[in-house]
Amino acid sequence: PKLPEAQEPNNQEMLALSSTAALSFAGPGLAGVSSRAGGAAMVAKSKAIPFLDAPPALDGTMAGDKGFDPLLLSNVVPIQWAREAELKHARICMLAVVGWVTVDLGFTVPYAPQVSSLAAHDAAVDKGVFLGLLIPIALVEVLAGIPKCFQIMNEPDASPGGDYKFDPLGIGASAEMQEKEISNGRLAMLAFSGIVTQAALTQGPFPYTYNGVEDLVPPMQSVQGALSIL
Repeated sequence: PKLPEAQEPNNQEMLALSSTAALSFAGPGLAGVSSRAGGAAMVAKSKAIPFLDAPPALDGTMAGDKGFDPLLLSNVVPIQWAREAELKHARICMLAVVGWVTVDLGFTVPYAPQVSSLAAHDAAVDKGVFLGLLIPIALVEVLAGIPKCFQIMNEPDASPGGDYKFDPLGIGASAEMQEKEISNGRLAMLAFSGIVTQAALTQGPFPYTYNGVEDLVPPMQSVQGALSIL
């Protein structure tokens, strides 16, 4: 029988053969470049900081999750433990902002020292009434805060961080209200830091500026200057 004549490979076949041969001599380092590049392209980016990779623990399921974790603390600290700490301090600061400002606006309670919010701590310690606040806070921490942390760390089906089943008005179950709570709580933490800093620097009452409301509304300085001339 007559053997079939050999056919010359076309250009596409030649290119495929040369590419395969090149990769076979390049070793595993070069051969894995394309797979690594493809994998890097698939890594999601943070919504808050687009030039950084998205933190793996922040998957958007928790209220207030904006993907902001540039130090990747969520890879080290259990996410529910961090949420417990964040919510506790957020709630404290929301109360603290209201309490600090209302005292400096003149609101007082019986047996409380008649001083500014900035001086209240030292005055309460000197008069001994601070112990009446310290003991209840310590009891809450020991009886509720510490057990909650142990529950979060050891029970897979534990309630989320910050959930103490205390919602007499039934307004905290919705995702919208949870988002509002954490957003306002974060704002309150920043606000309280600013209020205390300004109060210490200016040694003045609300709004904790050197010249009162004039520093917040610059046009008022011009108006008062014109009135003083008249």
